[in-house]
Amino acid sequence: MSQIMSIDLHGSPFLFCSYYNRFLFNGCGNAVMMDKGSVLTGCSTSCLNETVSERNNDCFGISCCQTTIPHFIKSYSINLTGLGRDGGCGYAFLVDVDSYLKGKFSIQSVAANDALIPMALMWTLPHSTTLNCCRGAADHMNVELDTGNGTFVETQKCSRHRGYKGNPYLFDGCEVIEDCASCPDHASCNYDIIYGGDGSSVKVINFSCGPNLSPTSFGSKSSMGIILGVSISVGVLFLLAASYALYKWFKKTKERRQRKRFFKRNGGLLLKQQEEADPSLVGKTILFTSCELEKATDNFNENRILGRGGQGTVYKGMLADGRIVAIKKSKVVDESQLEQFINEVVILSQVNHRNVVKLLGCCLETDVPLLVSEFIPNGTLYDRLHKGIDGIPISLNMRLQIATEVSGALAYLHSATSIPIYHRDIKTANILLDEKYRAKVSDFGTSRFVSVEQTHLTTLVKGTFGYLDPEYFQSSQFTEKSDVYSFGVVLVELLTGERPISQSRSGEHKSLATHFMLAMEEGRAMSIFDAMVIKEGSTDELMIVASLAMRCLNLNGRYRPTMKEVAIELEAIRMSHIPSTVQTNTGPMVYEKNLSFTTYTETSSKMLSLNDSFSQ
Repeated sequence: MSQIMSIDLHGSPFLFCSYYNRFLFNGCGNAVMMDKGSVLTGCSTSCLNETVSERNNDCFGISCCQTTIPHFIKSYSINLTGLGRDGGCGYAFLVDVDSYLKGKFSIQSVAANDALIPMALMWTLPHSTTLNCCRGAADHMNVELDTGNGTFVETQKCSRHRGYKGNPYLFDGCEVIEDCASCPDHASCNYDIIYGGDGSSVKVINFSCGPNLSPTSFGSKSSMGIILGVSISVGVLFLLAASYALYKWFKKTKERRQRKRFFKRNGGLLLKQQEEADPSLVGKTILFTSCELEKATDNFNENRILGRGGQGTVYKGMLADGRIVAIKKSKVVDESQLEQFINEVVILSQVNHRNVVKLLGCCLETDVPLLVSEFIPNGTLYDRLHKGIDGIPISLNMRLQIATEVSGALAYLHSATSIPIYHRDIKTANILLDEKYRAKVSDFGTSRFVSVEQTHLTTLVKGTFGYLDPEYFQSSQFTEKSDVYSFGVVLVELLTGERPISQSRSGEHKSLATHFMLAMEEGRAMSIFDAMVIKEGSTDELMIVASLAMRCLNLNGRYRPTMKEVAIELEAIRMSHIPSTVQTNTGPMVYEKNLSFTTYTETSSKMLSLNDSFSQ
C-alpha cells in the first residue's frame, strides 16, 4: 500500500531549513521524502508482529525511524509504502529538531490527530525589498544563500556590531551590552561570549575597554588593521624580491662588462681582426667562455691542480661534451705583448701532429688568458725517468721511440708548418706521455708572450738552465739549432738516466751536457750510460746514438744537424734495434702495466739476443 502527501512553500519567502529540521517516520514500512520526483532522503522501520508500538521520542528503526534532510528546500512530498498487510497506520513529517529532542513535541500526539508539528523555516528577503537594520549598531548586506543543491537564493542580512545585543532587523532593536556601557563610545568594548548548545549567547566574560573607536567604525577598523598588516608584509616581501633581482642584475651586468673589458685587453679584438682578414682561420681557434671553464674545473678547485710553475698553474677539467682537458692559467699579463701572444695562439691552434699536444683554444674573458689543451694522462718523461713513477723501468726501445717521436715533432714544427715555430724550452719536463706512452711535446710558451721576427716565431722567455744553447748567450739570437741543442741534452738524459744539472757532480761536470762530452772525448762514455740501456743495447748502436747526441751538442750551431736529419737517423737506429720479426707488436712490452716482471725480463732477454745476432 502507498500513500503520498506534499507541502509547497513556493511564492513565500520561506525555505525548510536543513540544519534545524528532522524527518521522522512512525509506522511499519518505508518513508521517502522527495522534491519534484527526486528522492531527498528516507528511512525504513521493522515492526514486531507488524504492529506499531507506542514509544517515547527515540526512533532507532523499530516502528520508528528518523533522518536529516540534505539541503534547504521549498517543497517536498512524502511517499509511505509497506504499511502492513491490512494497511496499518503510519505517518511521516518534518519536525523542529530542538522541539523533538527536548520533548516539547510527542509522536503520540500526532497519532491522536490533535498535534501541531513545529518546523524550522529559513526566511529570505529579495534584494528589491527595503530593509532597515538596527540604527547605528548593524550593517546591511545583500547576500546569496547557498541552498546546498547548487542553487542560490537572493536575500538580505543585518550584521550586528560588536558591543551590542538585540534584534538587528528592527530599527530600534539593538541595545548596548550592559558590561560595555561604561566604555567610551560603546564599540570599544572587548569581551568573549559563551554560547549555549542552541547557538545563542549565554554569558559575556573577559570584559575590557579597548581603544576609543566610534561605534560605526569598530568592525571596519579591525578589518583595516588586518588589511594593513597583510599589505605591509606583501610589500616588504616584494621589496626584498625586487632588491635581490636588482642586485643579481647589477652583478651580471658588471660581470658582463668586466668580461668584455678583459676580452679586449687580452687581445680578443686582435683575434677577431685576424679571422676577418683570413677567413680560413675562422673556427680553428676556439674561444671558450669563462663560465665554461669555471664549470669544467669546479671554479678552479685546488683538487683539480695538475701542477704549478713559474708562469702559472695547470688545472684538469672536463668540458660539457665530456672531453678531459688541461687548462693553463697564467700568473701575469703584459699588455705590450698581446699582439705577439695572439699570433702564437692562432698559429699553434693550427698545429696538428700526433706527437704535439693539441691546443684546443683559449679564454680571453678572465683577468689573465687561459689556454685549453688536450689532457695527457701519464705525466712527464722527467718524472718517469728520474722519479721512477709506477716503478716501471724504461727500456732502451722505449727511450729510442720517445726520442724519435720528439725529434719528429720538432722537425714538423721547424719545417712543415706555414711559419717555422721554435719551441725554445725543450726538456724532459715538457715531454708528456699519453695512455699508450706516445711522446707529446707540450708547453710552447703560449701562456707566455711571443715576438714575431721576420718569419720566425720565438718566445721571449729564455728557457730552462741545463738545456740552453751556449751560443744563444753570445748572440742573443734564438734559432732552430737552439732547439737541436736542447734536444741533444734530452737525448743524453735518455742514455744516462741522469738529471741535466746534478748536485752530486762538481765543477764543470755539474752540467750533464759537459759531463757527457768530456766522457766521449775521454772514450769512457759507456761508463756513464744507464744500466738498462747497457743491458738492452749493443756498444755499437749505443755509440751511434751517443755520436748523434754529440753533434746536437756542438758548441757551433752551424755544425749541428737539423731536427729533420736527427729524426731520420733516430728512426733508422730504432728500426735496427727492433728486428722485423719482433715489430709486429707495435707497443713496447714495458709499456703494459699488467705484465709481470718475469714476462718483461724474458722479453728483454729475447730482444737482446736478437739484437746481438743482428749486430753481428
